Amino acid sequence: MALSVTGLIVFSLLQAVLSLNPEDPNVCSHWESYAVTVQESYAHPFDQIYYTRCTDILNWFKCTRHRISYKTAYRRGLRTMYRRRSQCCPGYYENGDFCIRCDSDHWGPHCSNRCQCQNGALCNPITGACVCAAGFRGWRCEELCAPGTHGKGCQLPCQCHHGASCDPRTGECLCAPGYTGVYCEELCPPGSHGAHCELRCPCQNGGTCHHITGECACPPGWTGAVCAQPCPPGTFGQNCSQDCPCHHGGQCDHVTGQCHCTAGYMGDRCQEECPFGTFGFQCSQRCDCHNGGQCSPTTGTCQCEPGYQGPRCQERLCPEGLHGPGCSLPCPCDNDNTISCHPVTGACTCQPGWSGHHCNESCPAGYYGDGCQLPCTCQNGADCHSVTGSCTCAPGFMGEVCAVPCAAGTYGPNCSSVCSCNNGGTCSPVDGSCTCKEGWQGLDCTLPCPSGTWGLNCNASCACANGAACSPSDGSCSCTPGWLGDTCELPCPDGTFGPNCSERCDCSHADGCHPVTGHCCCLAGWTGVRCDSTCPPGRWGPNCSVSCNCENGGSCSPEDGSCECAPGFRGPLCQRICPPGFYGHGCAQPCPLCVHSSGPCHHVSGTCECLPGFSGALCNQVCAGGHFGQDCAQLCSCANNGTCSPIDGSCQCFPGWIGKDCSQGCPAAFYGKDCGRVCQCQNGASCDHISGKCTCRTGFTGQHCEQRCAPGTFGYGCQQLCECMNNATCDHVTGTCYCSSGFKGIRCDQAALMMEELNPYTKISPALGAERHSVGAVTGIILLLFLLVVLLGLFAWRRRRQKEKGRDLAPRVSYTPAMRMTSTDYSLSDLSQSSSYAQCFSNSSYHALACGGPATSQASTLDRNSPTKLSNKSPDRDTAGWTPYSYVNVLDSHFQISALEARYPSEDFYIELRHLSRPAEPHSPGACGMDRRQNTYIMDKGFKVAPA
Repeated sequence: MALSVTGLIVFSLLQAVLSLNPEDPNVCSHWESYAVTVQESYAHPFDQIYYTRCTDILNWFKCTRHRISYKTAYRRGLRTMYRRRSQCCPGYYENGDFCIRCDSDHWGPHCSNRCQCQNGALCNPITGACVCAAGFRGWRCEELCAPGTHGKGCQLPCQCHHGASCDPRTGECLCAPGYTGVYCEELCPPGSHGAHCELRCPCQNGGTCHHITGECACPPGWTGAVCAQPCPPGTFGQNCSQDCPCHHGGQCDHVTGQCHCTAGYMGDRCQEECPFGTFGFQCSQRCDCHNGGQCSPTTGTCQCEPGYQGPRCQERLCPEGLHGPGCSLPCPCDNDNTISCHPVTGACTCQPGWSGHHCNESCPAGYYGDGCQLPCTCQNGADCHSVTGSCTCAPGFMGEVCAVPCAAGTYGPNCSSVCSCNNGGTCSPVDGSCTCKEGWQGLDCTLPCPSGTWGLNCNASCACANGAACSPSDGSCSCTPGWLGDTCELPCPDGTFGPNCSERCDCSHADGCHPVTGHCCCLAGWTGVRCDSTCPPGRWGPNCSVSCNCENGGSCSPEDGSCECAPGFRGPLCQRICPPGFYGHGCAQPCPLCVHSSGPCHHVSGTCECLPGFSGALCNQVCAGGHFGQDCAQLCSCANNGTCSPIDGSCQCFPGWIGKDCSQGCPAAFYGKDCGRVCQCQNGASCDHISGKCTCRTGFTGQHCEQRCAPGTFGYGCQQLCECMNNATCDHVTGTCYCSSGFKGIRCDQAALMMEELNPYTKISPALGAERHSVGAVTGIILLLFLLVVLLGLFAWRRRRQKEKGRDLAPRVSYTPAMRMTSTDYSLSDLSQSSSYAQCFSNSSYHALACGGPATSQASTLDRNSPTKLSNKSPDRDTAGWTPYSYVNVLDSHFQISALEARYPSEDFYIELRHLSRPAEPHSPGACGMDRRQNTYIMDKGFKVAPA
């Protein structure tokens, strides 16, 4: 026992030296169980042989009997203990006195698990979960992000357009052929196509290629794979799909479809011949046919009228002055105004400027030239010469067509006269009259407008105010000092004064200055030439004559006396604190959401006032482990892994512990949370106060130790096999063999012999079988008769003695403290639980075979749930009210009784006290036994047990 204690002390010291620092944030703790070897006493059973008289004449009227007796023995046992063990938290491993974080390839307790993450993923050192790098997903980060996603956790959507894919890691867009740009939102630039827009387009003549395939889209008028071929003749336009509309052999442009006409034709579709008098390509040549001859629109050759001939029809067939058949008729035309008459009809061809049948009429107004067919171009009432069309301009104009008015300063016919207007006045180009400029009047514009008027012809009245002068030309006002505005109706703005308000006021704290003189107009609370002297503290208003009334540290405005409140206060005089839920300057800041607070935040600082058990800026954090109360300032006192209430520090005990600080283990026969569960262990088994698990005594098994060892097994945990032979039975506790008839020995492997000595008293023998000898029938009969006579004599003597002894019995059981009484009439059966003072029973009729506690007969102290069978057959006692077998339900809880049988020489007088079990109390130094659990046996010869 001393060696075990020394080993525990050494182990504890080593553990203290080598243990981890519990203050290390990476150190965790847990409860673990361990076994301790202890020495305990127990009742060891053995077989006791005794002999009784019987009618077996073959055995000389002597029969062998067996009974189980017990003796005190000692053994080593295991006891489960609990201790708190510190170890590194998951994700850390122990290195000396420190906990080192797992490297990137390991995780879990002691970093014993290897990470399975792939593609550069990080491994959670506690759970082993993979934290995937950008672009990967899956349990081991073995998969790329799904199409359309990228980034950390594949949570970001790709922003690429036109079917582009994005890099799962960075989100960079990988453009499809034909697209470019950061998000592939742009087509390839003109002249390029394909992947990355790296291929150059081969298209010619302004053709554009497809940004993906590079296929050329030709402009109108071109065709071919690279737009190198013009449209075939007769077609034009986009994809050469339109037919040319040109007539008379005209060719159309392959791009626009515009017709290029052959000689003699014109128009959009060459559908028109050249106009009269023109011919050739684009009808650009003029015909040179005379006397009404018509020229061919294609070649320009002349087809002469009848009576004319020659390449240009310039030759008359008749002589001058004659016409008609045979040129016999004279011409009727005015010879001075006629060029010729028609040789056939006699029609007159007039000189330019003349008309009429006989060329005796001048051209009508607006026309001139040959046949008076040309319109005059003269403008502005000019006269047109009937022959040449030259213009004679009216006064005020000049030029070829009289379209140009006279230059400034001139007037009259041919603009030959000089104007005399002054001061910017303009003169009429016709007659030279003056139109005066605004602000002037008179024939030559030399007179200014009268005061108060202005404008054209001085017809407008001036609107200037505050003595301002008015401009005679535009009516604008020239303001006097101190005024401005269109009509000088506005005083100078604050801070300015003087002419045009161009001077700045030199005032510090003023409501501007005088607009004319610049004198400073000081604000309330200020004084001095420049208004730079303030009112003394506590004063305000004009001449600083008013006292301030602000409270709670508020300051007073020197201008109007209004209070500027300190943070946390409000009101006209700063007399009130901020309303609930607000704080700070002007009570404008809303309080934060105080979760576990006694009210809203402080009206000045805005801090939360936490309830007991909470902390943090928002009172949303429970006190850290081991602390409780206001501001978490008090330390918890819970032991044995009990948890502490952060509010009042009350302990919630770990299963198996009770008490204010969880320092007390559960009472005997109770276990679990709050010791609220009753142990179910039987047959003297001990109960773990935490789990309620039963530790069975030797010879018993089962969850509650309710079963004896199975036949053929015995001992602790029923782990030992019986070695009994020849159908012997095995004791489930000790393994002792009970031999069948005819055998003996420890294992009942020896043949038994008959005992020749007849002993009327009980004899303790290690032999398990009775010795027998076969005797002849004759000898047996003789001995039987002799024995019968002896027995009858002895029986009569014992009966008489027993009656005498019964009369002398006292009504109480006496006992002798701290003594062990033995008798040859009774045998030791078991040990009882010790008490705080040891005592042993001693009486001529009562025998206690082991020390026990204070046994009384008080019904209030006995277990009524395990009845004790008490049999009484004493003929000498007053048994009124007693039954042949009474159940005594009174026995002090200190005692545990397994078996008791007392037999007197007379078989009709005995008492039997059967098994009764009660939990044991802790061992006391004054008890007689070595074990904390003993058995006491009390034999009562027909009496109730009474207190000593």
